[in-house]
Amino acid sequence: MCSAVCSCFPDRPFRLADLSAPFLSCWTRFSACARTRTRSDPDSEMRIASDSGSFTLNSLLNQRGRAAGGWIRGKFQRLRRTSHPQVEANNLSYTDGHPSPEEEEAPEVILTFEDLLEEQRFSEAGLLLIGREDFLFGGTAEEEALRDHAEEAEELAAKRGALEKLLVQTLEQSLSLKPDQINDEASVSVLTTTLTSAVKAIHQEEKQDLKWTACRSPSNWKKLHDSTLCHLVEGRMDNPSAGPAGPTGQSSIQTDIYNMGRQLKEDLLQVVQVVKTCYPPESNICQFYASLYHQALSARLRKIADFVLDDRDCVFLLRWVNDYYPGILKKPELMGEIDAAALGKLLPEDLLEPLEEQYLNKQESELSTCMNRVLEEERRRWAEGKEPTTEDGGYVSPLAYDIIQFINGMVTATETVTGSLFKAQTITLRLTDLMQRFKAFQEDVIKQNKWESQAQIKANLSAVEQFSDVFDKRRHLFPKDVRKNCLEVLTDMRRSAHSFLLNSVHKGLKPHYQKLGTSDWLKKNAFEKLLSSLEMELQGFQDLHPSCHQGVIAQLHQEVTQEYVRRLLRGNVKLKGREQQERACTAVTNNAESLHQLFHKTGSKEDWLKEILVKIAEVLKLQDIPALQMQVVLLGSAYPDLRETHVSSLLKLKSNISKPERRIIKQTLSDLQRETSAAADTHMFFSKL
Repeated sequence: MCSAVCSCFPDRPFRLADLSAPFLSCWTRFSACARTRTRSDPDSEMRIASDSGSFTLNSLLNQRGRAAGGWIRGKFQRLRRTSHPQVEANNLSYTDGHPSPEEEEAPEVILTFEDLLEEQRFSEAGLLLIGREDFLFGGTAEEEALRDHAEEAEELAAKRGALEKLLVQTLEQSLSLKPDQINDEASVSVLTTTLTSAVKAIHQEEKQDLKWTACRSPSNWKKLHDSTLCHLVEGRMDNPSAGPAGPTGQSSIQTDIYNMGRQLKEDLLQVVQVVKTCYPPESNICQFYASLYHQALSARLRKIADFVLDDRDCVFLLRWVNDYYPGILKKPELMGEIDAAALGKLLPEDLLEPLEEQYLNKQESELSTCMNRVLEEERRRWAEGKEPTTEDGGYVSPLAYDIIQFINGMVTATETVTGSLFKAQTITLRLTDLMQRFKAFQEDVIKQNKWESQAQIKANLSAVEQFSDVFDKRRHLFPKDVRKNCLEVLTDMRRSAHSFLLNSVHKGLKPHYQKLGTSDWLKKNAFEKLLSSLEMELQGFQDLHPSCHQGVIAQLHQEVTQEYVRRLLRGNVKLKGREQQERACTAVTNNAESLHQLFHKTGSKEDWLKEILVKIAEVLKLQDIPALQMQVVLLGSAYPDLRETHVSSLLKLKSNISKPERRIIKQTLSDLQRETSAAADTHMFFSKL
């Protein structure tokens, strides 16, 4: 048996690392053998070495060793401190395997339990307690062992209590490093060495609790560990350490929240960078600390939220809950160690909702006030007869730009404070009313029709396009119904502005329109006069801002083309014979090209308008009924709003087409429209004639 014990410890200086599973296994076997010898020889009753009430692993081995034959002492090296630093060096001069005279005579200082506590070697001190406990209670019934060794058990309990007290003190110093000490290797080393030993001692004792449940009450050091850290965190949140002052002008509530948040941030960083190294990975100590700080901060913020807060404190509290605190947990140093989602919200919904409602009402009111102020300023400038400002060569209104800036800034800030885009969007609910008042302002400008009205409407158009662009590209800023309603108002305003600006153009072109559909329209110079007048009118739109210039020119392009077709279909000209119809086809085709070139040069991109006139010209030229049917089908396919009345008016220009033939051609269009439906991207033209 003894040889089995000795085989566990080779001939080398004993190290504390040897006090592990192999040692305890061999020691248990050794203890059983010793007890057998003791029972067979009552005179060999073992005594427990004692020095001022303390014991050492060495004294424990000495007494058991004598009971087992006395020779094991030579095989088991003692825990000792060498009194002369040259002993190890002297050993190098001997190669025969025997100790030197200096080594034999070197005094040994035995490390007692108290010595280990003094040196803060807690895990080793705990192992002494565990070894002593196994020695007392191993191999016999627990009840019998407890009865036979009651005095020793009390001594063990006292020593365990002393160790426990020091462990608690060590845990309470877990976060004692100052922020500037985290990068100081010496300071970090002192803390981590002691804390690592304490954590190891706690884990050792947890396992020991499972072995001797009948002999003593469990230490429950794991629970003690958790409660100690909980009290530590509570204390640090109640009394944050002095740090950099927060922003000036903070209220007492804001200062308290700021200091707690700063303490939380510093401590979690210390946990991840320092404390984590003292724990085994499976302990998940970073998440444990994060949950403690989360609970502590949450409890304190709940108390603050119960008060009636002014708007500034309300915003500050919401921002900490929804922005600053999540931002701390998202720091790169913490993200990989802490599961922020598992922690949940700092405040429950029943406390958040009234705070958010207070904040959202304030934001909505402020935004509405800002928007109204901008619109009233625009009204005032108009009433005073001031001309709108220009930008990029065109009239602009600051109204849209200013309002868009307010909306973008306040919705973005509200989303940050509330943590919800949906809630942030609600502050724009009054935007629909503002658009209605903007529309009413434009209608008033048109109604007065003063000299400045043209410039103001052009400026308004730039604002309409800016608003439309925002509703299209920044949809996230608005609720769907607000966006939809505002776009409808803007569409009405654009249509009204275009009509106001273009009416004067059509009024100037009316004498030239009147010649269309008469015998003069086939004359080249008649249409050239129309083009010349149109070109002059187009120069009046050069002061349109680029954002709305193309829209106005495109609208005019379409309306001139529609007026051309309207006059043509309503004319009283009769095209007799193939030659006259071919001349008419050539005239319409040339007119289409001339219109296209003029409008294309001034910015219109409505190329499809040219194709309408070309297709109409083809109808005028064709003579065969089947060919005419095919051309009408092509025209009806491209423009589904083409009706039989339009085809009938067009065919009446051809005097050589009889009424039955016109009926056959129109029937072809009817059949087509019954079998097909209009595509979403088709242009509407004939329905506006």
